Amino acid sequence: MKRFIDKVETLLEALPYIRRFAGKTVVIKYGGNAMTSSELKPGFAQDIVLLKYVGISPVVVHGGGPQIGSMLERLGIETHFVRGMRVTDERTMDVVEMVLVGKINKEIVTLINSHGGRAVGLSGKDGGLVIAEKLSQEMGMVGRVVEVNPKVIEALTAGNFIPVIAPVAAGPNGESYNTNADLVASAIAGALKAEKLILLTDVEGVRGENGELLPQLRASEAQSLIAKGVVTEGMIPKVECCIAALKNGVGRTHIIDGRVLHAVLLEIFTDAGVGTVITREAS
Repeated sequence: MKRFIDKVETLLEALPYIRRFAGKTVVIKYGGNAMTSSELKPGFAQDIVLLKYVGISPVVVHGGGPQIGSMLERLGIETHFVRGMRVTDERTMDVVEMVLVGKINKEIVTLINSHGGRAVGLSGKDGGLVIAEKLSQEMGMVGRVVEVNPKVIEALTAGNFIPVIAPVAAGPNGESYNTNADLVASAIAGALKAEKLILLTDVEGVRGENGELLPQLRASEAQSLIAKGVVTEGMIPKVECCIAALKNGVGRTHIIDGRVLHAVLLEIFTDAGVGTVITREAS
């Protein structure tokens, strides 16, 4: 009997959060181990479907860097990186679009649907969802997001579908741009005025000066950690994405450990969470 009582108590702990976030939009950037582990993938799909069934509107934006790298290697196409970004010529862009839109996107859609969801896959090019411009001549077809038109997402969520978005953006002349998935997720969250932006990572969260995990930060504190060199390397753009999303009207942002099974539900529906929350003000 205690086992059943524990289950009920878990549901009761989630109840205030379900009540608070029902009817709200949550944008989730899906990547890292959570997207490649055979043990974690079903759990992520279940999390997304459950959010939908309790009245929350999840919007998934996914990455795919390792898969792109593997395909380029198989095709014998050399890859170069500048400041952590893949230099993308036209041939590489064809592979990026093929892998992100044609393969990974459809796999995620199928995964969510197999667990009872109604997912629809699209890229930033569909409905003019994400418009980008060239970041620099040096980077080739790497894009900087300049505009998000969220009407296609709003239409899908109104129809009880779950949008799953590949980070390939449209240029002014219809060309394709390879855009960073974290940046796309941040821009989409801001355009939707989402309640939450959640970035799944392969680390526990943001760490402080003594190496301790920081469960909560104000945006100003996060900026200070970057300035002091405490937040470094790949965590810098993730924190900056969160700060940008907050400035654009997102309620809260989260950098969480996607290696934890059901990390999305644990972050949204429990008191402890599984990462770092970045907010505009202390709460």
